[in-house]
Amino acid sequence: MSHARIFDTTLRDGEQSPRTSFSYDDKREIAALLDEMGTHVIEAGFPVNSDAEFESVRDIAEGTETTVCGLARVVEADIEAALDSGVELVHVFASTSDVQIQDSMHSTREEVRERSVDAVERVCEAGVDVMYSPMDATRTDEAFLTEIVEAVSEAGVDWINIPDTCGVATPGRFGALIDTVCTHTDAQVDVHTHDDFGLAAANAVAGYEAGAAQAQVSVNGIGERAGNAAYEEVLTALSCLYDVDTGIDTRQLTELSRTIEEKSDIDVPANKPVVGQNAFAHESGIHAAGVIENSDTFEPGVMTPEMVGAERELVLGKHTGQHSVRERLEAEGFQPTDEEVRELTRRVKDTGAAKERITVETLREFARDVGVSNEQVRVN
Repeated sequence: MSHARIFDTTLRDGEQSPRTSFSYDDKREIAALLDEMGTHVIEAGFPVNSDAEFESVRDIAEGTETTVCGLARVVEADIEAALDSGVELVHVFASTSDVQIQDSMHSTREEVRERSVDAVERVCEAGVDVMYSPMDATRTDEAFLTEIVEAVSEAGVDWINIPDTCGVATPGRFGALIDTVCTHTDAQVDVHTHDDFGLAAANAVAGYEAGAAQAQVSVNGIGERAGNAAYEEVLTALSCLYDVDTGIDTRQLTELSRTIEEKSDIDVPANKPVVGQNAFAHESGIHAAGVIENSDTFEPGVMTPEMVGAERELVLGKHTGQHSVRERLEAEGFQPTDEEVRELTRRVKDTGAAKERITVETLREFARDVGVSNEQVRVN
C-alpha cells in the first residue's frame, strides 16, 4: 500500500448518531479543522434535507480548500439540491440488498439499476464528480452487486463506495469483496464500514489492502448505531503500521477528537485507541518503569503521543511502582531518599486500593507528611 485517502463523514453520518445535532457554527468549525489538517474529502451533509442543511453544505464548499461532498438519494430533487449547493463531489446511493429494496425502497432490482444509472449520468452531465454507493453491499447478492457496479461504471461514475451498512463484514470477507469489485470497474473504489461488531477500522484497512483507494471515516467513530470506522484509528494505522504518507497532519488528532466530543455530546471512552485519556497513560509499576527508561517498551513505538497531539501520563494508583513515584516527586521539585520513596509508594498504593483519586497535590501532601527534604519552589 503506497497511497491512501481519507473521506470524512463526521458531518453527515457522524451527525446521524442518535441524539446528536451540529449547529451551523459547529459544522463550520469542524470543517475548518478537517480542512486545515489536510483531510482529502469532507462529506458536509445531505443538502436536500433542509434549507439550513443546504446552506451549511454550500458555505463549507465555498469556504474550504479540500473536496467537499454532498449526499443524495437516486432522486431528482436530491441530486439537484446537491448540485446547486456547489459541492465538488456528489455521493448518490441506492439500496441493493433484497431486504432493503423490498422493505425500505419498496422497489425492484431493475428499478434500482435504472435509477442508479440515471443518477450517475445526471451528475456526470453537470460536470461534477460522482460517487455511487450500493447501500448494504455486504448483504447484497454478489451477482447483482457486480451487475450494478458494471452498469454505473459504464455510465461514467468516478468513485464506487462499498458500504458495510449494517456492520456484518469481517476483514477477510470484506477484503475479498473489495477485490471482486475492483475487477469489475475502472472507477476508484472507496469503502464505508460500520462498527456493530467492533470491526469497522479493521474492515476499512482490509479494504485498502484489497485495492480500495479511500475509506469513509468519522471522528471518534460516531455515527449510526455503534458508529463508523474512526478517523483517528484508520489514519494512524495507515501512517504508523503501513508507512503511508497521507499528507494529513496527525498532530491535530487529539484536538479534533476533543472538538467532536464537545460538539456531539458523545463522551470519548478513556480506553479509546489513539485519543482516549488512557491511550498513553501508565499506572502499572512494571509498565511505568519501562516507559521511564524507554517509551518503546510498553507503547507501540511507531505511534507516540507527540504524533497525535497528546501527552504521556504516569498515573498514581493501586498499581503504581517506585519508579513512577520517584519520577513524579522529582518533577515536583522533591529529592526523596530510597526509603522515602518506598514509604510514599506504599501510601499511594493504599490510597489507590481504597478507590480514592490521587492527584499531584495528594502526592505533595504525602511527601510533606513523610518529611521529604529539599522541596524546591517551582515557577509555572
